[in-house]
Amino acid sequence: MTTSTTPLTGDTSIANWLDDPIGGAILRDMLAQGGQTADAFKPVRRLAIKRLVKLSRGAFTQEALDDIIRRAAAGEVPEGAPAPSTIDEDEASAPAAPAVALREWTERLDQGRFTGKTVIVTGAGSGIGRATASRVAREGGRVVAVDVSGERLDEFVAEHPAADIVPLVADITDDAGIAQIIAAAGETVDALANIAGIMDDMTPVGEMTDAVWQRVFRVNVDGTMKLMRAVIPGMLAQGGGSIVNTASEAALRGSAAGAAYTASKHAVVGLTKSSAFMYGPSGIRVNAVAPGATITNIEATFASPLGAERVRTAMAILPDPAEADALAASITFLLSDDGVNVNGVVLASDGGWSAA
Repeated sequence: MTTSTTPLTGDTSIANWLDDPIGGAILRDMLAQGGQTADAFKPVRRLAIKRLVKLSRGAFTQEALDDIIRRAAAGEVPEGAPAPSTIDEDEASAPAAPAVALREWTERLDQGRFTGKTVIVTGAGSGIGRATASRVAREGGRVVAVDVSGERLDEFVAEHPAADIVPLVADITDDAGIAQIIAAAGETVDALANIAGIMDDMTPVGEMTDAVWQRVFRVNVDGTMKLMRAVIPGMLAQGGGSIVNTASEAALRGSAAGAAYTASKHAVVGLTKSSAFMYGPSGIRVNAVAPGATITNIEATFASPLGAERVRTAMAILPDPAEADALAASITFLLSDDGVNVNGVVLASDGGWSAA
């Protein structure tokens, strides 16, 4: 391990913090106090450490970041920290940090892109749905923010006090919930982002339970179809609209999840392409985004040893996960008039995973 000649700041990558004898010792000590190791940072090693303030949702505060930057500058190595020459076995085998610092993506708002438009966003309480609803709201749109959690919606609304947001606790698999959403939206729905979804438990079809299969399809396919079906008559009457469904890398390959989730996302692609073909001449664009690894609150679980072995092997080529804001950038492009000539497309927003 070599000593860094560049001061550690909030813009320094987590990988470079860990590689620094002082900064690394501070981070490992902080992790150890929470019962964790440096492995916890593997998915986000390339991100600037300041990103943890937002990603951790309060677990790592700006004050904590300022403190570790101060301690690193002062050379305060925690008592009992490993010697600078010590290298964790896992880190020794990990890819080295890039010699040239990678440029950090910064969200650039297009003020007024959704002004005068009503956009329904499902799953708006967290993850990709929340990031998408936030971006639409900050770009002037009226957002009907739908989620099954009232608490998460309250947090979201509180973060955007000046925005035009209609929070709605509703279940997209329930016809009554769909009716509530349409009623809350009003006469005109300009765009729909079908983002709510759930994972399966990575089981192959030979081990599939009816309960897992039905639950995944009910949310990922039935819910998506029901809301599409509900908004399309109005879009036809007004002469157009835009729908973006959430597919997945699992819609493009067979190695990203279990049988239920993979089949459900292939079904979402079918819904998207069929609807784009049927309604394109009527001014309705229907597209899908296929996210790769994304930092959200949806966690993968493995109920099958075979599923765990096969999926984890395939994920060896997985790119670093993206933040939900990066997916929102892709989704809002397709939702907006910027996607005017794009219809029936499945946009792989996956950091290049589908190219591997």
